[in-house]
Amino acid sequence: MVPFLKDFLAIAAELTFLFVAITILISFLQSLIPLEKVEKKIKSTNKLFASFLAVFFAFLTPFCSCSTIPIVVHLLKNKIPFGIVMVFLFASPVLDPTILTIMGVMLGWKVTILYTLLTSLLTIIIGLVIEALGFERYVKQVVMKNFASKASESFSFHRAWREVLTLMRDVFPYLLIGAGIGAGIHNFVPTEWISEFLGDEKWWLVPVAAVIGIPLYIRLSSMIPISQILVMKGMALGSVMALLISSAGASLPEVVMLKSIFKKELVMTFLVSIFTMASTSGFIFYLI
Repeated sequence: MVPFLKDFLAIAAELTFLFVAITILISFLQSLIPLEKVEKKIKSTNKLFASFLAVFFAFLTPFCSCSTIPIVVHLLKNKIPFGIVMVFLFASPVLDPTILTIMGVMLGWKVTILYTLLTSLLTIIIGLVIEALGFERYVKQVVMKNFASKASESFSFHRAWREVLTLMRDVFPYLLIGAGIGAGIHNFVPTEWISEFLGDEKWWLVPVAAVIGIPLYIRLSSMIPISQILVMKGMALGSVMALLISSAGASLPEVVMLKSIFKKELVMTFLVSIFTMASTSGFIFYLI
């Protein structure tokens, strides 16, 4: 039990430090980059460049899958092109800068850079393809209430710290859950078992992991320490990445919320797209 507690405390402390430091840094960057101007630029430029801006906007506005929905409705009401809104919808939960930093520290920067490039590219491709196929007709008319876009403000450490405390209230339980599960796997699950049943030769685990991840609603903040231990124990990186992307990109609560703004055809397309993005990324990691 003592090794488990040591591992748990070490993982939790590392995650907490990284989370606080990067949240303050992101708050500083948001004060330098007026997000409302990014939104205006998206409306006035060509689709491809606007797609990259949408990914950048998603990076600077880190949300979980459920928290993204009000922003999506806001963008649709402001006449942002449908395909660009879909790019943001797919990109926002999987490109959280805090989690990417934690991923870099725990899984390595090569893995993190490849993850970022793959998810960015796939969100753009899928978002623009969905628009080209005419799926905008499956968007319901939604009236947005009690929501306002946050205007850029000069940096204040006091305000940044309040934001840290607010986010920690929501995220910290998931950090502890991830640290606890990761420490438990490290200390109580035999390496040989994971290598045998979840190892590199099990290519079919990639799509299975992509399917399993969608209803789990495991936040990336929980999955990163778990993933690190699973990879160390011998689980195939491709399967881990498929699980990461699908669990972050979609969830049952989000699907329920999406049904209020999308018709069932677009909701199903959204789920298939998340599965495709997770499986494609997983297979690429599996092959390299």
